[in-house]
Amino acid sequence: MIFKTATLGCKVNQYETQWLRAAFLANGWLDADDEKGRNDDVEIVVVNTCSVTAESDAKSRKLVAHFAKEFPNAEIVVIGCYAASDPERVKKLPNVGEVVPDKRKLPQFLRRRGLEIIPTGVDKFAERSRAYVKVQDGCRVGCAYCIIPQTRPYLQSRPIADVLDEATRLAAQGYREIVLTGIHLGHYGLDFYPPTPEEGDVDFERPTPLETYLARQARVPEAQRVDLATLLQALTDLKLPRLRFRLGSLEAVEVADRLVELVRERREQICPHFHLSMQSGDDDVLRAMKRRWLSAPYLERCRSICERVPNAALTTDVIVGFPGETDAQFERTCDVVRALHFSKVHVFRFSARPGSVAADLPNQIPPEVKKERAARLIQIAREEREKFAQTLVGTVAQIVVEDSDGDAKIIRGENAQYYEVEAALPEGATIRPGDLVDVALERAREDLLLGTICNAPKSPDASLRFA
Repeated sequence: MIFKTATLGCKVNQYETQWLRAAFLANGWLDADDEKGRNDDVEIVVVNTCSVTAESDAKSRKLVAHFAKEFPNAEIVVIGCYAASDPERVKKLPNVGEVVPDKRKLPQFLRRRGLEIIPTGVDKFAERSRAYVKVQDGCRVGCAYCIIPQTRPYLQSRPIADVLDEATRLAAQGYREIVLTGIHLGHYGLDFYPPTPEEGDVDFERPTPLETYLARQARVPEAQRVDLATLLQALTDLKLPRLRFRLGSLEAVEVADRLVELVRERREQICPHFHLSMQSGDDDVLRAMKRRWLSAPYLERCRSICERVPNAALTTDVIVGFPGETDAQFERTCDVVRALHFSKVHVFRFSARPGSVAADLPNQIPPEVKKERAARLIQIAREEREKFAQTLVGTVAQIVVEDSDGDAKIIRGENAQYYEVEAALPEGATIRPGDLVDVALERAREDLLLGTICNAPKSPDASLRFA
């Protein structure tokens, strides 16, 4: 029995596909990617879809159609956010035999297909040198441009013991960086607090309002709360050798003081890198976006992090051309990007996502204006990234090797601040993708850091999955 998987979208989707892959393999199935030339034998193709934009929907449909042609005898099973946002249309796509719109019901799907071994996590992550670990699912915030609270409306945090077990297994397989991911990572643990008797019976098929989760948490003394800092402390307390952790996307004001102190105190184990979603630097635009926080608390939290964590890298997301955004409002966003010296800015042109509040707002911005604003902000962000790279020159970076070019005698990898680093391969050294090495950073070429390896291993450093 042979299966095939394919993934579109975020790190959470990528993790969930790996979990499904682990389930199939544990039950004796073969992966089509390992069984070349046996297309006619593929029985199931699982497509994990994305629905963050209308373009993502189109890509999802295109991918299903592609596999229907490539594997004409296989049944296609569609999961993910597009399966949740438009299940009726998905059912009509070629060769689709089943749609699983609710990720919570994947174990039931597997059992219906005769797979009895349901994994609690993963211990391999394809051929990547870093692994993603999903620790949280669901969002209840409701930003105007987003439909994810409709496709993933249930907050669900993984028990700490399960995450610790998974991290231990991944470390044993040779992974040297683990990225903690979630749909709304900063809300890890919010669902651990039980409802009050006044709330009555809980309907688990109906999404709980975010305010209810926050009220439940507020009744628990702060010292007894379980949150992202609690999880990260437990992971670093394991003291797994030569392993570092990186946090996925967060909201700035959800970065608690305890979390910042943990990163500062354990920077050898935790990357000093905070991806803090901003979307706009203008308060009126943020209100129109239905963002929960305005620019002042965002700026305050970012500055506090940089003051307390040396060489902390801040990265962010920005949407340009949101309906009604004026030139002056866009300029305020540019000013914030310059003021906070982001090491990277992901710039997105607003796309009217059908089903979202923003899709029906008046004063939609012309495409040519969005394109011009995006190009300008990308240039500003590039300049800030190059400036930040210069501040890292003279330091020693720990990098996870992504690529080793024996012919060119160089290695490449990323440091804790998420910059690409390139270094000469010492004579006689054996370094493979996935190894963790220290590099003395000597100069920056634009945003590429160049240096010399300090601790080149003479034998493979636990790169078991590449053997």
